[in-house]
Amino acid sequence: MQQRTLGRTGISVSRICLGTMTWGEQNTEAEGHAQIDYALDNGVNFMDTAELYSTPGRAETQGSTETIIGNWFAANGRREDWVLASKITGPGNDWIRDGRPMDAKEIVLALEASLKRLKTDYIDLYQLHWPNRNHYNFSKSWTFDPYGQDRRAITDNMAEVLEALDAQVKAGKIRAVGLSNETSWGTSEYLKIAEARGLPRMATIQNEYNLLRRHFDHDLAEICAFEDIDLLAYSPLAAGLLSGKYNDGRMPAGTRGALGAMWRLNPRSETATKAYLTLAGQHGLDVCQMAIAWCLTRPFMGAVIIGATALDQLKSDIAAADLTLSPDVMAGIEELHRLYPRTVG
Repeated sequence: MQQRTLGRTGISVSRICLGTMTWGEQNTEAEGHAQIDYALDNGVNFMDTAELYSTPGRAETQGSTETIIGNWFAANGRREDWVLASKITGPGNDWIRDGRPMDAKEIVLALEASLKRLKTDYIDLYQLHWPNRNHYNFSKSWTFDPYGQDRRAITDNMAEVLEALDAQVKAGKIRAVGLSNETSWGTSEYLKIAEARGLPRMATIQNEYNLLRRHFDHDLAEICAFEDIDLLAYSPLAAGLLSGKYNDGRMPAGTRGALGAMWRLNPRSETATKAYLTLAGQHGLDVCQMAIAWCLTRPFMGAVIIGATALDQLKSDIAAADLTLSPDVMAGIEELHRLYPRTVG
């Protein structure tokens, strides 16, 4: 498995990252542990979770994924074999610290709770799950409005968050820090504040990136190029949409769509999905492997976060790291992107 060093951290990770958010909802603890075992045996050393998980997020299962991971660490004693990433939740869920925004106090509370559930003394990459301010992620781009916010209050909060993260880095509880669901402006501000005050530098940004959603190709790609930041791409299969399993009105039992979390699905996305399925078929490729392998060709890609509910699916997704796409396939993907540049909100 090919590896890449994240940003300027010196931390080397596999190009495939094991996503975990279904554990505790769609997957049992035993299934989660089987995924960890298989991934580790097949060259994956990078695992991503969050205090929010499992998903869809709800009070009854909040933290369950971290607990499942922690139980594996306790049973196997192989914490050092993994680069572990987790996240502090942004504001809005009243069942996580009463929905409060991130600040110095919340960083301490969230981190300590995550460390306890994970049964570890440190987290390798600690990420801010989404901004305190208005943002356009999770299909909010149609209604995104940055106006009417207090810029000084926002940047003061960013500085406070970085100061709190710095204290945890110095305490040995965090090795590196990163962003998630962030914008170009937000990323730039964090970098500016960190440089001015000698605080931890954001090494990564975990945003959605796939054949159907390529916002990142523009301003954020430029920031990655000039500032040594790596993308950790979540939902490389658009939450399963690219597999085609939701086409023609299908809603398979037990899927994220059946759980009410398929907000990416619409007539535009289905049309594009069918076109990518056709392209893959023309070249004898599995469309999911094609989608993951394509993500891995992007120059700003640190790692692709895969999530599977079945072990066979996990095996196929990990194997995509060994797939080299032909020039014809790459050209076909770019042609389809020009036909379907915006398929989800």
